[in-house]
Amino acid sequence: MISVTSCGPTRYEPIRNVYRPAAPITQGSHKVRPGETLYAIAWRYNWDHEQLARANGISAPYRIYPGQILSLENKVPGGVRQSTQSSAGSKGKSSSRYKKPVTHTKPVQEKVANQRHKKVDMSWSWPTKGPVIETFSLGKRVNKGIDLAGKRGEPVFSAADGKVVYSGTGLIGYGNLIIIKHSEVYLSAYAHNSRLLVKEGQTTKAGQKIAEIGSSGANRDKLHFEIRRNGKPVNPLQYLPSR
Repeated sequence: MISVTSCGPTRYEPIRNVYRPAAPITQGSHKVRPGETLYAIAWRYNWDHEQLARANGISAPYRIYPGQILSLENKVPGGVRQSTQSSAGSKGKSSSRYKKPVTHTKPVQEKVANQRHKKVDMSWSWPTKGPVIETFSLGKRVNKGIDLAGKRGEPVFSAADGKVVYSGTGLIGYGNLIIIKHSEVYLSAYAHNSRLLVKEGQTTKAGQKIAEIGSSGANRDKLHFEIRRNGKPVNPLQYLPSR
């Protein structure tokens, strides 16, 4: 079981898929366990993987090791970038020599941020043929994706071209899980599978069979499907084509 530690008493709790909050968790720390990846840990705490890496001084290709402690304390996504801009601004006020560079660098920083957060045109396809049995919700009962009905052994398909960044059982409540990175902005996840047919580092094509439907981590056979945009869950029905 994975723990979240903080300055107070240590608490050991499974973080369930449906009931866990949708906002990033910004308290405590995470101790890396064997087989975990930075992408899976970021997914668990609703972080963008790049921001979690920056907050802990980890550079690409984001290698982590068992026993490593990743801090979640006071690191709201975007906070590092904001504090850097604030610091630059204060320097500009203290000395006239720095005013000109600040006026030139700030638009560049804003442009980069806007490029990262603007909607990236992608072609999405349905990850399985079954009907939607539970919709996306960030209300009292949180469901950060959609649930699709299916029978054990039916195929699960990659919803877009990408690269597998996680394939395993390390996230409580997701069962056999696959996470695919499609771009610097978008990730998708496929949970509760009976079999995983792709490994970490493997590239996938839209429509490629990557798993088989099952009930791992669930009370019935189904596929739980999520799309994350910059680390935040979004409604897959706004991205998938009409049926």
